[in-house]
Amino acid sequence: TASGTTLLGADDKAGVAIVMTAARHLLAHPEIPHGPIRIAFTPDEEIGRGVDARLPKDLGADFAYTFDGAAVGEIEYESFSADGAVVTVKGVSIHPGTAKDKLVNALHLAARIIQTLPQATMTPETTEGREGFLMLYEMKGTAAEATMKFILRDFELDGLAAKGALLRQVCEAVAATEPRADIACEIRPQYRNMRYWLEKDMRPVDLARDAARELGIEPVSVPIRGGTDGSRLTEMGVPCPNIFTGMQNIHGPLEWISVQDMGLATKLCLGLVARAAVK
Repeated sequence: TASGTTLLGADDKAGVAIVMTAARHLLAHPEIPHGPIRIAFTPDEEIGRGVDARLPKDLGADFAYTFDGAAVGEIEYESFSADGAVVTVKGVSIHPGTAKDKLVNALHLAARIIQTLPQATMTPETTEGREGFLMLYEMKGTAAEATMKFILRDFELDGLAAKGALLRQVCEAVAATEPRADIACEIRPQYRNMRYWLEKDMRPVDLARDAARELGIEPVSVPIRGGTDGSRLTEMGVPCPNIFTGMQNIHGPLEWISVQDMGLATKLCLGLVARAAVK
């Protein structure tokens, strides 16, 4: 258990530790019946490049699980749908001493785009539950050119598309006020809500719930206000619910995790292996 005063990195060192501990236990106890088991580590999950196109074929699995959840009991089969956006603003650069009626400051136009977007209803810090958001997470540049990076999140595809349309509309509106500037908005898909596939066949979810109850843990399924590589794997044909690790306050300086909770997740992992062999 960490002190709660450091950036622990439990997301997802905890999952790695849980899976490897379960694997070590299985190797030490060959008498435990199980079918073929494949283990994959996806180091680029946090930047949206965790699942290579070859991974589903390399896994060769009927279904899978990610150990990337938080509180004990969480067994999740619904995540955000996600897009990423890059807005590039090109202005007109000139020496400030002779800039009268000539300079077009890309930073000012970028600031106007940010200010025009909803500040009180559509940011991570103003939304909760099933509400989606549009977040500026990186901005850099000069008076000549500025770049902004956004993430767009919603549980429904219509809501996600609406957020992308809003961002484009704001960029177009700001561009219309300064024809000498060039403002481009590029939106790319990242992952989709795994519910769209898992709700058609809940057997992997039910298997995990049964394994949890066998340990005296009441399973809880809440929509993930984020995503896992299970979202991409599910979309690519490998159903992949998400299992708790026990990590709390992730991605922040007050992050912590209970070793006892990690132990429960490890036992659940072993329970899944045993139940899958029976099923």
